[in-house]
Amino acid sequence: MSVKPVKAISIIGLMPQLDEVVKFCGDSCSFQPDDAMSFFSDTKSFVPLNDKNPYSQPIQQLKNTCELAGFRLEYTSVEKLNESENDVLTYVKKFVDDTDRMISRKLLIEQEIDDCKRSIEQVEHFTGCDIDFTEISECKYITPNFGRLPKESFEKLSEYSSNQYAIFFPFTNDETHYWGAYFTIPEQKNEIDRIFSSLFFERLDVPPIAGKPDDYMRSLQTKQKELEDKLANEQKLIDEFWKKERKKCLSCYTKLEEMDSYNEIKRFAYRYHKSFILVGWIPADKEKLFTEKLDGISSVEYSLSDAKDVRNQTPPVIIKNPPFIRRYEFYVKMYGLPCHNEIDPTAFVAFTYTLFFGIMFGDVGQGFVVALIGFLMYKFKKMEIGRILVPCGIMGMIFGFLYGSVFGFEELLTPVHRMLFGTQGKLIEVMEPDSINLIIYGSVAIGIVTIAIAMIVNIFSSLKRRDYENAFFGANGVSGFVFYVSLIAGLICQMMLGIEIMSLPYILGLIVLPLILIFLREPLGRLAKGKKNWQPKSWGEYCTQSFFEVFEICLSYVTNTMSFLRVGAYILVHAGMMLVVFTLAEMVGGAVGYTLILIIGNGIVMALEALLVAIQVLRLDYYEIFSRFYIGEGRPFTPVTAKKLK
Repeated sequence: MSVKPVKAISIIGLMPQLDEVVKFCGDSCSFQPDDAMSFFSDTKSFVPLNDKNPYSQPIQQLKNTCELAGFRLEYTSVEKLNESENDVLTYVKKFVDDTDRMISRKLLIEQEIDDCKRSIEQVEHFTGCDIDFTEISECKYITPNFGRLPKESFEKLSEYSSNQYAIFFPFTNDETHYWGAYFTIPEQKNEIDRIFSSLFFERLDVPPIAGKPDDYMRSLQTKQKELEDKLANEQKLIDEFWKKERKKCLSCYTKLEEMDSYNEIKRFAYRYHKSFILVGWIPADKEKLFTEKLDGISSVEYSLSDAKDVRNQTPPVIIKNPPFIRRYEFYVKMYGLPCHNEIDPTAFVAFTYTLFFGIMFGDVGQGFVVALIGFLMYKFKKMEIGRILVPCGIMGMIFGFLYGSVFGFEELLTPVHRMLFGTQGKLIEVMEPDSINLIIYGSVAIGIVTIAIAMIVNIFSSLKRRDYENAFFGANGVSGFVFYVSLIAGLICQMMLGIEIMSLPYILGLIVLPLILIFLREPLGRLAKGKKNWQPKSWGEYCTQSFFEVFEICLSYVTNTMSFLRVGAYILVHAGMMLVVFTLAEMVGGAVGYTLILIIGNGIVMALEALLVAIQVLRLDYYEIFSRFYIGEGRPFTPVTAKKLK
């Protein structure tokens, strides 16, 4: 349950050995390259390689071609691939060219089929008309115009009755248009065309009909059948080609991706006279693997440094958690990865999120449904949130058992509670006044304990980062912890337990003194670091600013603690919502109506409350807990991997 340590590695060798080093780094799947310029102070003689990547364009061309052809690319073994790099590039180019030619022929045929279908769609509106369209088109003194006219426009033609040539001859019609023709003579052509254009006449967007429409339709249908047969034959050739070339194509594709990954590492290398310099990060547990391999490469030297010893750098982060806790990394990564010198909060999130969700969503039946839905979400959709909902639903079942609630039935488990706990009724009667007080006080207690633990975590995390100012004098450091715990303990003992603990030494030593240390946090922090200029430039300005900061800190202690009242509030909200559901069911009456309302009501309450509880618990983790000890500005460890089947 921690951030896995990484090490910085600097590799120096002669240029002829660069490819061998890069190949090993890529095959290791454990090397993240970094900019060497930021690791060395004197970089005047460093020259970037700036070699053009010869693999990116062929890979992209191959992907585009295979996507058009419907070929599925996947990684496969390249152990039996004996071709050189040039042979692989030559094969891929020939494969792409051959496939593109077949695709072009196929696309051309598909275009012809589309044109033919469009022509058939247009011509079918003129079928049944025993007129030779060719003879009409060859008329010397009249010009036919075939197309369609909106029905509204056809009715408006009567307005142009003064022009004897503004006549439309309909052949067929559909719901919105009449299909037919109008005719013009040279003297009236412009005027008639203007009239029909204003009436939204649409001309046929297909070649002129040859002969009679029925004969032309049959010729088009025959042509479409021939084209479809031709298309099927072309597709057969493509399928046979892929069946023949698939194995070699996938091997070459995998090889290209592998070489591209090597090139990804090489672009981080710099030339230094006749040598190269390559810098990156490796997991600390891979040190032996790297050293043994690099020792076997002649003229190569290397040096390793712990992440904490590398200055002015941000080491990448590897989070290492057990399987159960690992699922909650989803929430941590949403907020931000921990820095290399931070404490990984995933375990803390796993405990608090599951616990708070269960307390707020306490119902045996609904908890089971949530767990089942979460399981199905992850199993079939691979949704990370599904894995989190499973333990949350189970925790909801546990607290639902303590509350005695099963799908809102509050008395169903009463006999079980009597037998197990020896109580007269349920263990916790949620809606009883005494229980409500217990829930409210318990929620505040949960908040106090959680905030105190978060402060302790912050102290250790700050010490790990060597941030002594925050560790000892911060609002969430030792001073803040002493003030917060002492004030809470004093109030509880004084007001609830009747113990006179708030004496003058107690107040001065455990409440006032920590506030003074928080007030003087910045100068005390500089003193702790041994800085000579520890005093502020203006004490008056500093005191004014610090006063308001301390006032805000004290106010935040109260608001943050009270924020945990939402934990208890949702317990009462759940019981209240289910009470409404049962009231509505009783109002409807009847076995069917009663059951239906209960099912629908449970579904609505479960969906609404699960969403709200999930958000509110996440808010508690992010704003009330993370804000006290977590920075979350780390960057992930993303090693370059040779994309091949191991």
